[in-house]
Amino acid sequence: MRIALIVGVDYYAHGGSLHGCVNDAHGVKAVLERHDGGAVNFDCRLLTGTGPADPVNRGVLKDSIQQLFEVDADIALFYFAGHGHIEATGGYLLTTDSSRGDEGVSLSEILTYANKSPAKNKIVILDSCHSGIAGDAPGVDQLTSLSEGLTVLTASTKDQYATEVNGSGVFTTLLIDALHGSAANLTGDITPGSVYAHIDQSLGAWEQRPVFKTNVKQFVSLRKSAPAIPIDELRRISEFFPAPGFFFKLDPTFEPEMKGRDAGMPPPNPENNRIFAILQKFNRLNLLSPIDASHMWNAAMEYKSCRLTALGEHYRRLVEKNRI
Repeated sequence: MRIALIVGVDYYAHGGSLHGCVNDAHGVKAVLERHDGGAVNFDCRLLTGTGPADPVNRGVLKDSIQQLFEVDADIALFYFAGHGHIEATGGYLLTTDSSRGDEGVSLSEILTYANKSPAKNKIVILDSCHSGIAGDAPGVDQLTSLSEGLTVLTASTKDQYATEVNGSGVFTTLLIDALHGSAANLTGDITPGSVYAHIDQSLGAWEQRPVFKTNVKQFVSLRKSAPAIPIDELRRISEFFPAPGFFFKLDPTFEPEMKGRDAGMPPPNPENNRIFAILQKFNRLNLLSPIDASHMWNAAMEYKSCRLTALGEHYRRLVEKNRI
């Protein structure tokens, strides 16, 4: 069971309204509901504050968060886009009826619900100003309190504002991009760690900085995207390279094209052509590189070899251990 509470608040009765949070919430819901290919992923509940007739008030949000983290789920995920507030007692997520900063839902309360949750994995994603304080014990610098299985990903540090560009949060735009596949590994899994890495690499040193806090033994997959290479082909990496540092020898029989062949060269071999097509995929994915040749074509035509890169050796070991 994978459940998600997704919240976006644009309308604030007692303060400045926002413009992209509701759209961001809809975007996150759309990408989390199903895996790439259409299989069901998260069972999502959406709360949006669009105006006086459609508010997200403090009581409703607090009760919904509590209900989310009471479920004995495989993953319980909470996403919030809206105003945030910070003061000496900690951080708050502001709701439609908040008339002052400390009338929002306390981040320490949210983390308390998450810490006590029976869910195997708890994920809190916040696109709000000062959200990086989540997980910090009030008044104690550098002390975090995350139970096992809890991950917190926020748009900015506790001292920064979360920004919008073209009607959408910068952080959430990158989050959705990551979930659509930009943060997927070769097997198509998208984890909280890979999402953070994608967002972190996309933001410069002078921009808002995302914050990632976690206490997990292993990352879970938030979404499956189409693998960069068919899994049955990836598994052949240990067949072609049976040991670390192995050199796979090539010759002109691996190249299927007749063009560019010198007189006397052996013709293409269909079985070697099929193997070479997989090796070329490995090369494009930075899993291997030709030795003393600029391209795989040159390596084949010049009787050279190829070998795995450090990334390729990583995946070879995974296949060897039946982890893929």
